[in-house]
Amino acid sequence: MTEFLDLETQDAVRMPWNVIPGTKQEANQCIIPISAIYTPLKPLPNTTPLLPYAPLRCRNCRSVLNPFSIVDFSTKIWSCSFCFNRNHFPHHYQSISDDNLPAELFPQYTTIEYEAQDTKPVSKNVFFFVVDTCMIEEEIGYLKSGLERVIGEINGECLVGLITFGRYVCVHELGFFGKMPKVYVFNGSKDITKDQVLEQMGFFLKKPRPSSGVVAGVRDGLSQESINRFLLPAADCEFALNAVLDELQKDPWPVPADQRAPRCTGTALTIAAHLLGVCVPGSGARIMAFLGGPATEGPGSIVSKTLSEPIRSHKDLDKDAAPFFHKAVKLYEGLAKQLVHQGHVLDVFACALDQVGVAELKVAVEKTGGLVVLAESFGHSVFKDSLLRVFQSDDNDLGLSSNGIFEVNFSKDIRIQGILGPCASLEKKGPLCSDTTIGQGGTTAWKMCGLDKSTSLCLIFDIVKKENPDVIGQAANNQFYFQFLTYYQHSSGNMRLRATTLSRRWVTGPGNIQDLVAGFDQEAAAVVMGRLVSFKMETETEFDPIRWLDKTLIHLCSRFGDYQKDSPSSFVLSPRLSIIPQFVFNLRRSQFVQVFNNSPDETAYFRMVMNRENVTNSVVMIQPSLISYTFNSGAEPALLDVASIAADRILLLDSYFTVVVFHGSTIAQWRKAGYQNEPEHKAFAQLLQAPLDDAEAIVKERFPVPRLVICDQHGSQARFLLAKLNPSATYNSDAPPMPGGDVLFTDDVSFEIFLDHLQRLAVQ
Repeated sequence: MTEFLDLETQDAVRMPWNVIPGTKQEANQCIIPISAIYTPLKPLPNTTPLLPYAPLRCRNCRSVLNPFSIVDFSTKIWSCSFCFNRNHFPHHYQSISDDNLPAELFPQYTTIEYEAQDTKPVSKNVFFFVVDTCMIEEEIGYLKSGLERVIGEINGECLVGLITFGRYVCVHELGFFGKMPKVYVFNGSKDITKDQVLEQMGFFLKKPRPSSGVVAGVRDGLSQESINRFLLPAADCEFALNAVLDELQKDPWPVPADQRAPRCTGTALTIAAHLLGVCVPGSGARIMAFLGGPATEGPGSIVSKTLSEPIRSHKDLDKDAAPFFHKAVKLYEGLAKQLVHQGHVLDVFACALDQVGVAELKVAVEKTGGLVVLAESFGHSVFKDSLLRVFQSDDNDLGLSSNGIFEVNFSKDIRIQGILGPCASLEKKGPLCSDTTIGQGGTTAWKMCGLDKSTSLCLIFDIVKKENPDVIGQAANNQFYFQFLTYYQHSSGNMRLRATTLSRRWVTGPGNIQDLVAGFDQEAAAVVMGRLVSFKMETETEFDPIRWLDKTLIHLCSRFGDYQKDSPSSFVLSPRLSIIPQFVFNLRRSQFVQVFNNSPDETAYFRMVMNRENVTNSVVMIQPSLISYTFNSGAEPALLDVASIAADRILLLDSYFTVVVFHGSTIAQWRKAGYQNEPEHKAFAQLLQAPLDDAEAIVKERFPVPRLVICDQHGSQARFLLAKLNPSATYNSDAPPMPGGDVLFTDDVSFEIFLDHLQRLAVQ
């Protein structure tokens, strides 16, 4: 995998197939689609320059000058590697030569960034807090504490606003123009239009409303003084914001014992979107929603107030027996469209033992590129530390950026089917669009309202069928070219363009299998399969994910494995493909496919995070890593198998969402006896501390912050580890457990049985 990691370091791209089949038929025979996972804002190597001028673009296809362009230094003309159009260099490039190249033509700068100096910085970011108050006092206290903790971290120039809601929506004035702070109250059970928001909040008291009315996203007629009542720089409103939070109390509306609290989440988010749309259109604004329970009032409700009626489950959704679901999703689809048009982001921090409606909110969060955090309580470190990381500005900052537009350009024989990831189609159709669409398709440009250093897009390509393979590509050296362009507002406020241009060799004909295998990236393939199966489970009725994964793997192994027909014992996979069965085995058992033990909110959360993370992080979600610690050796990788459990061993499991430190039974007994506190057992104290230090390092660098579980063998929380292990030793298996080991009480098949079945089916 080393060469693929090197490619990712330089260009932030991982592709399952790094050698590409030249015809549509051969591409279909590859089983796993021709695709790429691209991280637009992945930090570049320190050697890559930031160019202080605008990029030079092809007059015909608008691609950016790159190292693959053919340059004629004598005539000062360059040929586009995508459309072959000849372009003249402008006057300020007249001094270029073989020995005097601009940075964008350096062969090592296939990814480069531009920041034109003559453009004015865009306005600073806006953070609009939307706070749920239908919670017990203890939870409100935790939430207030978390918010007060981060207010001081917000850049003083960033604008801040506040809405609280329960049965009613309260928009708070942070710019006080009198002796008493004002609050504007809206009925949470009603649909609120943008005009109603403007009228009720007095935007036209001092300046008459223009006769043409206020068009969505236009600030005509709004005085800056009116806007400053609700959105103020953090440095100017910190005192007022803290004063409101100090007085924050549980929603006063009485709730009968047999009913849920009236919570108008949909109305609150709608009002926030309207307010931002008229005050700061086109700015890098984020609505940060803090939700402590299910929406039960007005638009966007997910359940009735009657406590005896359960919140929808996966079974209800499968049977179409969730009466509120489709209506709520329709509301949030409309909200997503509005936010994308305005260039604004929706972040959700959902902290409750019950579901809050993340499954319904998913469409709005994903299309705007928002963040999502799911925890049991606002007092949990998962929430508190994740929220703090949003505003951190040290080495662990998220690199939040906004107002992104992502565009693609390819060689003439490639089409784009669509993107799976946090973006929204701009419906820019053209000859590069495939007839088949997957995810956000039918376009060559996408809006990314919010993106950060780890935001990753999965692009699915289509190879165009050619009658004569000899003329495919028509490019020198049998190369296909890809160019990804990302315009975005940097955290400094300046607009930048990052251009990544890739070249991949294409092969065709009966002897191409070895070439394809040599360029196969197993980790990228597993992540593409993970995103595809999640997408199909949500969009296709009667879809069987296990059957689809099994068929995909069998066909892949049958196509690229080495074997004699009908002889399973002869089956051999190249080292380039040897781990893919293991990835698929764990993907079948993962929370992305198995929804039995999870609520719709949890499943939506897991899929949203995987759909925005890079390959390295996504692989950990699919197949967790396991590290072993013993007296005889330091930290070393262990098999993700129940056989790795031993009485005298500590295991560290990283499954991305949860980090588990698991003590074997003997280690646990010694720890409880306090041996680590005695001077002669210093080595034991160090053994106990090593996995804790490593776990803390993982927790510190990750977003959302994972849950840390410290448990003992045979303890109740050991389930967090056991659920992820290969069940090679179960209660009904012939193989006895290792001495001091464990058995799993499960009917799941082990990886060995799975592999045996795979070999028998692949050679048929």
